[in-house]
Amino acid sequence: MSSNKKEAADSENLRIGRQIRDLRKAKGITLTQMAETIQRSVGYVSQVERGVSALPIPVLQSICDVLGVQISWFFHTDSEVPMDELNHIVRKESRRSLNFSGTGIREELLSPKLSGQLKMILTTFAPGAKSSESRELKGEEGGLVQSGTLELMIGEKRFVLNPGDSFVLTGEEPYRASNPSETEDAVVVWTISGGY
Repeated sequence: MSSNKKEAADSENLRIGRQIRDLRKAKGITLTQMAETIQRSVGYVSQVERGVSALPIPVLQSICDVLGVQISWFFHTDSEVPMDELNHIVRKESRRSLNFSGTGIREELLSPKLSGQLKMILTTFAPGAKSSESRELKGEEGGLVQSGTLELMIGEKRFVLNPGDSFVLTGEEPYRASNPSETEDAVVVWTISGGY
């Protein structure tokens, strides 16, 4: 392999590894859980995330199954984005999406990356969908209900938000979000600071 091809392959391994790490952390999956599920060692998964180990397609598919994303997520390359937009702009047709299988929740990344301190995410709750459990925050979060109805439980308090309503979560109490409608999606734009 020529020097240029090797550098390109190393760069690609590093890019995919970072995306795997960011997604794994975003979903609250530990290195150990990932390794056990794909039947590999923790050291191997760590090397994949650092771009050190090769990643055969069958292993990448197993990782995708754990992370709940299509394998195409990892084939979106930064070269498709004009250099002056890289790390700043996300075009609607280029959004990366996450489907949380079995929950009725779909998230689209509005930020150029998951690893920064500020993240914007468009979440669509199907009718009746709800977050699986109360979450405690690692940073502040806020949101704006774009359409539909969002039911927000903050500690023991229940709030019903409609289009145009917004909220801030400080992390002092765990929260849970759901869509009480039986017929209409709830769409929320989230802004998240710190860990996710």
